[in-house]
Amino acid sequence: MAHRPPRTFRRRQADSSDSEGADDQSTEPAAVPKGQAATPGRMEDGAAAGRAEAAARPRRARGARGRGRVWASSRRPGAARRAEGGGGAGARESGMVDLPTDEEDEVHHSSDEEEAQSSSSDSSSSLEEKECSIVKMPDATFIQAARRKRELSRAQNDYISLTVNNRSTVCNVKRNSGEDSESEPDNYQKTIPFAPKPQTLRQRMAEETASRNEEKSEGSQEDETEDIWEQQQMRKAVKLIEGRDLSNKRESGMLKKFDTSRSFPFVTLEMIKKQLNTRLTLLQDTHRSHQREYEKYVEGVKSSKSTILNLENSSNQSQNYKFYKSMKVYVENVIDCLNEKIISIQEIESSMHALLLKQAMTLMKRRQDELKHESTYLQQLSRKTEALTNESLATDEKTQRILEQIESRRAQRRQARLLSGNCNHEEGTSSDEELSSTEITDFEKSRGDLLQDCKRVFEDVHDDFCNIQNILMKFQQWREKFPDSYSDAFVGLCIPKLLNPLIRVQLLDWNPLKLDSTGLRQMPWFMSVEEFMENSMEDTKKADSSDQKILSAVINKTIIPRLTDFVEFIWDPLSTSQTRSLITHCREILEEHSVCENEVNKSKQDLLKSIISRMKKTIEDDVFIPLYPKSAVENKMSPHSKFQDRQFWSALKLFRNVLLWNGLLPDDTLRELGLEKLLNRYLMIALLNAIPGPDVVKKCSQVAACIPEQWLEHSATGTPIPQLENFSQFLSLSAHKLSSSEFRNEVKNIILTLVKIKAVNQAESIIEEYHLDHLTPLIKKV
Repeated sequence: MAHRPPRTFRRRQADSSDSEGADDQSTEPAAVPKGQAATPGRMEDGAAAGRAEAAARPRRARGARGRGRVWASSRRPGAARRAEGGGGAGARESGMVDLPTDEEDEVHHSSDEEEAQSSSSDSSSSLEEKECSIVKMPDATFIQAARRKRELSRAQNDYISLTVNNRSTVCNVKRNSGEDSESEPDNYQKTIPFAPKPQTLRQRMAEETASRNEEKSEGSQEDETEDIWEQQQMRKAVKLIEGRDLSNKRESGMLKKFDTSRSFPFVTLEMIKKQLNTRLTLLQDTHRSHQREYEKYVEGVKSSKSTILNLENSSNQSQNYKFYKSMKVYVENVIDCLNEKIISIQEIESSMHALLLKQAMTLMKRRQDELKHESTYLQQLSRKTEALTNESLATDEKTQRILEQIESRRAQRRQARLLSGNCNHEEGTSSDEELSSTEITDFEKSRGDLLQDCKRVFEDVHDDFCNIQNILMKFQQWREKFPDSYSDAFVGLCIPKLLNPLIRVQLLDWNPLKLDSTGLRQMPWFMSVEEFMENSMEDTKKADSSDQKILSAVINKTIIPRLTDFVEFIWDPLSTSQTRSLITHCREILEEHSVCENEVNKSKQDLLKSIISRMKKTIEDDVFIPLYPKSAVENKMSPHSKFQDRQFWSALKLFRNVLLWNGLLPDDTLRELGLEKLLNRYLMIALLNAIPGPDVVKKCSQVAACIPEQWLEHSATGTPIPQLENFSQFLSLSAHKLSSSEFRNEVKNIILTLVKIKAVNQAESIIEEYHLDHLTPLIKKV
């Protein structure tokens, strides 16, 4: 018969009831197979072995969970035969297998380890029940490894030990039996002393058939039991691991509890506040840096969006190139045209300036010559010379002819004043600018020729290249379509220079010395430039656009230089009409259109220096007040008296014209020119030599009327400004002289003049001295 493979048994994990049942069953005698009788000897041997085993069991017991045993197969043929001839107790005890000593030690050792694992499993099971932890199942790799390990152990040892609690028992059995290890394969011919007698062939065949059927049923049940056992072991292993982790967490939590015995450094509220402030400062700095970075990114996003929008809205590149190309050609043509025409413009401008200068020099020379001849004639009359040579007679004839011309022009002016109703005019205040008909005709003819030449300058030029409005429209189109390139090209700084020749053509007939001359705001070029600047505020978003400085730049580079030429060479400060017209234009230019301070200051300083220099020259060359004996001037109708009065009123007119510049010229300069030079040097001398009377009082009141009110407001209380000290003393002296004469009523006018120049103390002394109490209210009004 073929050798049957050995069977392996595994111990189940049973509860307390199963273990107790096993203990109870172990104490009962084993049942004898049916049809067999037990011999007394073998029963005794079996009983002795049972008593030895029962004596060893209490020492290996582990509580209510039962004892672990190692069972061997009893289905061998020899064992069956022995079972037939043996007793019941011996047959039961024959199932026990003795192990060798070395295997007994191993089993005993593994039993201790299993006890530790069993205790750990019990603790983890109780821990699972208490904590209700989540069970983590092992992965497939772990299960496969366990299976391979089980199969390896089965192949080597013919069985898998389910528990090691019976190692001590097995070891004791091995020590007592002294047999070989059961790991060796069983031999059915090996005789076991306590086995029953051999069975017959029929019995063995029947037993073999029954054992095979039993093995099949037990194999399927064993596999199912094995799977259940593996799952239980795996759950216990997982619970054990989780229990250890939970115990570790509890231990770590216990360690982290606050230790009251530990000492800490001393902490105050100020220290905490300081640390909080430091932390707050750091957070604020970090926030600011993040905010700056955020703003930078936002600006970058906005810039990118604007760039994208500009690129999307930009026209075709070919169209842009076409526009720039046409604009480049246009500007080049304009520049070439102006460069060609500038020479003709300068020639015509020089000719017109020379014509005006010639007229001004003619009038100035005639006035100086007439003054010289008239003064010479009066000196001759005062000497009353009798002997005259032929040469002197010829000179007298020339002087006589000049005097006749002077008188003729004066008569014409008197007649014109009578027709106009002006009866308060004083001789000497006229400008004496009358020209002869021939001179006027020649002047107008030359002026008309120059204007015709000016018109022919751009006769062969299209309006797009010589009309200021059309030129500005071209640049306005550029600014509207491509503002960035327009700004990058600095067109606003180039336009004044480009328009300079065209503006000079329009200013060719402009004379700022005439009262009826066209103002700047009424000129075509001014309106065109102003409209271009107004449109620039809508086209460009930059507040500091250079287009807003075009008008001031044109005035500084074109208008002021031309105005300076008029002041230096053509202006006559003795002419009130010219002075008033010049002041009007200067105020409009210097006050209303001064934007670029650096450039305006330079041009303004040059213009003001020219005005001051021209007035100084006029005071030195044209002011002349002769002094004659009282016998010669007592008669108001004498030529000496008339000539002296005319010269006084002429000087007084210049005094008034100089003080008209108040607000444009510095006050110190005007006081020096008007008060110190004209009043104290010329006018006061004439007044001191004049005979006191109504005429002197009238002259003094006219002098006081010319003095600006702003100068008198800052004078000390009751006293005039230092430059008027001589004048106030002369008025007091005149009042004393007139108070005892037939012109006593003129004292009132003198007091009014003193009050006007803020010489109140002197007026009060005169009123008190001469008992003029009725004039006291005049002082109180002031």
